[in-house]
Amino acid sequence: MAWTVSIEHHGAEAQPVVVIDGFADAERFRDDAAFLSFAPIGPHYPGIRAPVAPRLLRDLLARLEPVARAAFGVGGLTIADAFYSIVTTPPAALTPIQRLPHFDELSPRRLALLHYLSPDERSGTAFYRHRTTGFESIDAARIGAYRTALDADLARHGLPEAGYIASDTPVFERLAVHLGRFNRAILYRSNTLHCADLPADLALHADPARGRLTVNTFLDATG
Repeated sequence: MAWTVSIEHHGAEAQPVVVIDGFADAERFRDDAAFLSFAPIGPHYPGIRAPVAPRLLRDLLARLEPVARAAFGVGGLTIADAFYSIVTTPPAALTPIQRLPHFDELSPRRLALLHYLSPDERSGTAFYRHRTTGFESIDAARIGAYRTALDADLARHGLPEAGYIASDTPVFERLAVHLGRFNRAILYRSNTLHCADLPADLALHADPARGRLTVNTFLDATG
């Protein structure tokens, strides 16, 4: 399957986001997900997950190597974690941490690969800047200052109302949104501030055939 690849850069940090259309045999992944048992995994993801067998991703990783080297200057990709994910948590039930943009990892050498598998193409992924610090990514040198500033921001402005973040807020500025086109994948540094961008009327089905199904893969770069 031929890929259509573009590399976009956002914000003052010009963090790269690779967009790949026609990424994989999407129906193979959807069929695989249909036979798995999904459950909540960890306190951060607002839904349910099931592990992805690494064998389904090996060929894709080999094709990603030159793309990752061109965009991020890294290679030697290995799988740290891979999950099928379905958003199921109603907006009113989101915990405070789920109402804010987040980062997954402090190391700029860890990459996140998000593969969209839902026929409903209205959702996507948004990237943000923290207004007080100006940070668009968080690494080991920034984490202390970021947490201190964020705590002060939330004390000043209060926690956001229960709901999925969908635009600028008093604390965060939205830099870009990538739509979740069916069989599109995006590749980005895990330490960038980001979150799911969901329409208010998105149906939060737990069924992989009907819900917002994605494959979330975290990759370590060893070269």
